[in-house]
Amino acid sequence: MIELGDARRLSPAAQEVVRLRVVAALESGRVRTYGQAAEMFGVSPRSVGTWWRKYQTAGREALAVPVKSRSGPGELISDVDRATLFQAMADHTPQELLIGGPLWTRATVVELIRMVVGISMTEQGVGKWLRRHGFTPQRPTRRAYQQRPDKVTDWLDNQYPAIAARARHENAVVAWTDQCGLRSDTAPPGRSWAPKGHTPVVKVNGKRLRVNIMSAITTRGALWFTVFTGRFTATVFIRFLDRIARQAGQKVHVIADRHPVHRSKAVHAWLTENTQRIELHLMPGYSPELNPDELLNADLKRHVPAARAHSTTHLAHEARRFLHRRQRQPHIVTGYFHARHVRYTLM
Repeated sequence: MIELGDARRLSPAAQEVVRLRVVAALESGRVRTYGQAAEMFGVSPRSVGTWWRKYQTAGREALAVPVKSRSGPGELISDVDRATLFQAMADHTPQELLIGGPLWTRATVVELIRMVVGISMTEQGVGKWLRRHGFTPQRPTRRAYQQRPDKVTDWLDNQYPAIAARARHENAVVAWTDQCGLRSDTAPPGRSWAPKGHTPVVKVNGKRLRVNIMSAITTRGALWFTVFTGRFTATVFIRFLDRIARQAGQKVHVIADRHPVHRSKAVHAWLTENTQRIELHLMPGYSPELNPDELLNADLKRHVPAARAHSTTHLAHEARRFLHRRQRQPHIVTGYFHARHVRYTLM
């Protein structure tokens, strides 16, 4: 399956697939404008227009990847063997195949080729071979092994579309919420220029300071939050939900993770009494990548220098100041929803 993002980063073969899908969508009438096609497939309207004109002029062949001749002998690995190797890399980790750790490195690919095809290659040769076929070294995305892919699929295909449809029918708003903590003993102090070999010293607070943040965001750029120093309890969550309902001025469908507080009896009882104001929907477990509010958390931790806070009060003040600034920047909040893994929220 081709995952759409920045099409320029896809392999030539994957780019061809994207071009053909764009043209097919325009030809079938599923999309009527270049802008609609660009938004659907994550490409630019200008590219859509270029591909469409090429297709109308020269047909499907005009969208194909140009064949480049290569000097020297052909590849030792056949097309069939190459497909087998790539499928093995997609379906398994080196650890599962007993040839290495959890990540595919040049060394583990060398061993896979030797084991499956019986051909010995150098690590440098394997690196060139992988790049030739559209592979690049990338930082892996973290996924909990407890995550249930079937639950995630059901959320994306059925549950969330139903929530979004109900919200539109009720003229309600959908808010994504999450909680996080800021700690002075884990946050890095940042970077500073210094002569090579002379590591700079930055004074930080040696005490362990912590504040907690509960926030909620919407696709229109609204942001609600609360900063507190105590534990995250049902009472804290209920107060936050009540604040959202009051400040939104309309019914709110709140989407949250499956934290025990969110599933507590006290929260359930309060929601039962306030069904006309607010409803709570829980995402699949161990799936933080589905929540756009996680991007606000990352933004907060990146810009608030927690390690330099003098006290808990100071740390809470810096967190509130940052979140108040984001409230005045709805375009940034809206931008969180355009990340590839949470773009589904814009339906």
